[in-house]
Amino acid sequence: MSTPYERSGRTRQKSRTRNALIAAARALVAEGGSPPTVEEAAAAALVSRTTAYRYFPDQKALLVAAHPETETTSLLPPNAGDDPEDRLLGAVKAFTQLVIETEQQQRTMLRLSLDPDTIPRELPLRKGRAIGWFEDALSPLRPQLTEPGVHRLAVAIRSAVGIESLVWLTDIAGLPRDQAVELMQWSARALLHHALASGPPNSD
Repeated sequence: MSTPYERSGRTRQKSRTRNALIAAARALVAEGGSPPTVEEAAAAALVSRTTAYRYFPDQKALLVAAHPETETTSLLPPNAGDDPEDRLLGAVKAFTQLVIETEQQQRTMLRLSLDPDTIPRELPLRKGRAIGWFEDALSPLRPQLTEPGVHRLAVAIRSAVGIESLVWLTDIAGLPRDQAVELMQWSARALLHHALASGPPNSD
């Protein structure tokens, strides 16, 4: 989200400065270690600290902006077809690939989401975008499972895939990343099969 400072005056130049700060923050996050501060991102972007704070008043605002782009409304290819399992696996594979490619940023956002001072749903990780992507993939099942049922199934699948699952599977269970991804995809398929056989979670 842009600041009032960015929306006035030389907006194109300010947009370039903002993008440079975001790119620097993403590069620093990708290197691992502690999440970068506004000062560190400013130094990496060759921007003064005073200027950087006009765009990002604190570290959390910077890290939220540096989170991987997730504004897309669907993870399905144009020719996805109508088979629910094919559609779901396509969406889950795309989602897990995104998580792997941006793992350090995802881990940073996960740490922030666990901060007791974080406002609920303030961070991208808490906005439930993946649930919408999975609902989109499962849309052919709405007549069979109902709208609420598809939503509950999408929530259940999201609980089995994503950065939280990747962290547990790799850091705690000790699986290599490729095996962790395969297991997440297997879990998504198993949840779908169970819903088709017995109904969605929490259904009467």
